Amino acid sequence: MVQQVNFNDPHNTVENVQNQAQLQIMQQQASRAAETAQPFDAFLKSTVDQGQGLKFSAHAKERLSLRNINLSADDLSRMNDAVNKAAAKGARQSLLVMENQAFIVSVPNKTVITALDNNSMKENVFTNIDSAVIV
Repeated sequence: MVQQVNFNDPHNTVENVQNQAQLQIMQQQASRAAETAQPFDAFLKSTVDQGQGLKFSAHAKERLSLRNINLSADDLSRMNDAVNKAAAKGARQSLLVMENQAFIVSVPNKTVITALDNNSMKENVFTNIDSAVIV
């Protein structure tokens, strides 16, 4: 079950949702490690190599709130996977399109720069991107 998070609630911050997403990613990795009987040191190295997950710029946090964009831990996990795939292809600035939302992401920094809802995307031109990922 996917739980939507309302960022207008002062208890639901992007950081809290990010922490939930990171926990979910680590649990998935631990589960995969157990399935493949991967030694702990190899699992730890792969976890460290993947970094902390997505960060949100101050501008992106403001846009999430203003545009009432609610992200679940599952959404953040899917976005993180998409950024990892873009990084593997050498992308630097990506447009992530997920359902009725779009995000511009600095791939090397794993930082969401801005967020757009369906209404904000209409008739817009996206510049200074080198890739697009449909999530």
